[in-house]
Amino acid sequence: MENSKAHIQGEISENLDLLLLFKNIIKNRKKIYKAMIIGAIIGIIIGFSLPKEYTVKVSLSPESGNSNGGGLAGIASMFGLGNVTSNLNEDALTFGMFPEITQTNPFMIEMLMVKVKTQDNQEILLYDYLHTQKNPWWSYVINAPIKCISALINLFKESTNKEIKGLKLDPFQLTQEEQQRISSLKKRIIAETDKKTTMTHITVSFQDPLVTAIVADSAINKLQTYIINYRTKKAKQDYEFQNQMCEKYKKLYEEAQRKYDEYADANRNLVTQTAKSQMNEYQQNADLAYKVYNQVLTQRQIAEAKLQEAKPVFAVVEPSTIPLNASSPNKPLLLIGFTFLAFVLESAWILFGKDIYHDFKNELKKKD
Repeated sequence: MENSKAHIQGEISENLDLLLLFKNIIKNRKKIYKAMIIGAIIGIIIGFSLPKEYTVKVSLSPESGNSNGGGLAGIASMFGLGNVTSNLNEDALTFGMFPEITQTNPFMIEMLMVKVKTQDNQEILLYDYLHTQKNPWWSYVINAPIKCISALINLFKESTNKEIKGLKLDPFQLTQEEQQRISSLKKRIIAETDKKTTMTHITVSFQDPLVTAIVADSAINKLQTYIINYRTKKAKQDYEFQNQMCEKYKKLYEEAQRKYDEYADANRNLVTQTAKSQMNEYQQNADLAYKVYNQVLTQRQIAEAKLQEAKPVFAVVEPSTIPLNASSPNKPLLLIGFTFLAFVLESAWILFGKDIYHDFKNELKKKD
């Protein structure tokens, strides 16, 4: 009985405390309104200070070209070469690695060398375009001291800037400026892979809608090229090797056949045992050379089929399109967010912060 009374009294006390807090907020509502107006103004200023960003999202659905190897296995089995395709399905490159590939320095360097076109019909390298990206006004204020110090340091240093035109960036040795451009580009090209569908999505954001669409299209094409080159590299090497062997044994066969024909023509009327033995030897050599050449030719056909099957097939589910509307900044969201933040901060100050501040101030006076 006493426990239930204590519980009821506790609930009443909590309700009274909440009521007092609510009354305190109502009492100071004018201050809260002022704070919310200031927060709204800050949100509007930030919303109009941030440069517009346009976003393009492209989707790629890759399918491995050597998923089953059925056609190649059939060719090999016809010639009794079943072991040729035993390692066909081995592939170290998985779909989950695509996002990591797009974030590597070599990939980013290739992207920096892409020529883009802005809305004002200016053709420029992406490397140079990144330098034209606008920043909010406060970033110039914050970075002004750093830029002044850098300018003073550069006065006493020899110029090490590289001309980009006609020059490829070296991923092994990058300058500070090149590394900054790469870091900036990595933030603007983001790739993600859906493990369930193995679909890769590449999201690109820039301040120019035309540049955004061009970069997104280039990124998806370069990723496809990289994957094709990776997966066909071993097959290309095998095919080139078999092609060289085929040419080699073709010459050996032609040479053996030529020797046999020449000897046969020269000794057509001779019937000695020595001549017959020599002719048989030349014929056996020619037959053996033809047999080896025929086997190598079959190996080349298999290598050619393997090269074709190794090429992955891609389906661009969502192609690149020039965006019509900016994706950021979201001005209404900034307005609501800063207004709500001002309400929370001012309410917290009225309810708790003011008392804590006065108590702390009084404690300092007592110590003095």
